[in-house]
Amino acid sequence: MQKKTPDYDNVFKTMKSKHKRLFISVINDIFDKEYPLDAKVEVLPSEGYLTESETADGSKEIEEQISDFLIKIGSEVYLLECQSYDDGSMAIRIAEYAFIVARQSATWDIGHATIPMPRFSVIYVKRTERTPKNTTITFRFPDGQEVKYESENVIIEEFTKEYIVEKRLFPYIPFYIARYEKEIASEGNIENAVNDLEYFRDEMSRLYKTGELSDEELLDLTGFVNTIITHITNGNKNEERLVSVMGGTVIETESEKLRREGISQGEAKMLIKMGKKDGLDDATILKRMQEWIGLSLEQAATYLEQYGKQTV
Repeated sequence: MQKKTPDYDNVFKTMKSKHKRLFISVINDIFDKEYPLDAKVEVLPSEGYLTESETADGSKEIEEQISDFLIKIGSEVYLLECQSYDDGSMAIRIAEYAFIVARQSATWDIGHATIPMPRFSVIYVKRTERTPKNTTITFRFPDGQEVKYESENVIIEEFTKEYIVEKRLFPYIPFYIARYEKEIASEGNIENAVNDLEYFRDEMSRLYKTGELSDEELLDLTGFVNTIITHITNGNKNEERLVSVMGGTVIETESEKLRREGISQGEAKMLIKMGKKDGLDDATILKRMQEWIGLSLEQAATYLEQYGKQTV
């Protein structure tokens, strides 16, 4: 069983919750659309469903799956699933996600129902020999009819850094460095990785100065890149050099610590307010704070105690 990479998932989840605007260009590029970058974007709730998964010892366990990203622009709904590795169950998971979405917007009358399926794409952070170019779901009916539901996958490793910047595919930037994972993790030659990071740093700075990236977007994109770097390096000798390229530092200063704690506190307060409004129990709210913000259970519990009663 392949190693799971929660840092990749957490970065994608945080981007979708805080910076949904940045995904308009991604939608345009994948589905050949021309939405303006100030188009209204609605992130739809992704209801969970129960499915079987295989554990490390080969046994089965039931777990809840939640789709990565359901986004609505105008009347169109898009399903984006971010994967850090090949997954043989991806096609069936996409089918299940799609039916959940379709059920929410289905229309029906006596003896007839119309189920509008969303457009979808799987975004692969890394590529192996098994990574498929397309994801295809074939619906086969008892009378022999077959309908193919298909979409081309996004494989970030195939994108050049120039294309990513030209098309403003900002959500791909944090994951770009994954193509150098082998060299970085083994403490090999990382000059190409350094050069590419310098390119993104300079281009992001340029676009910030021209107003295409906000203060928060620039800051968070830089932080997301460093999160992936620290995940890959896992504390090896390459970490400090690579993180410093993006303007970060492995050793956190007191001012940075205070600022980070302030941001985390604000995000926690927002998640608690949203969770209470949606009727979530405390355990679910605590889990969200840990997974979405990276808080420890102790810190999350402190914030819940501090702000939970204020939002009731």
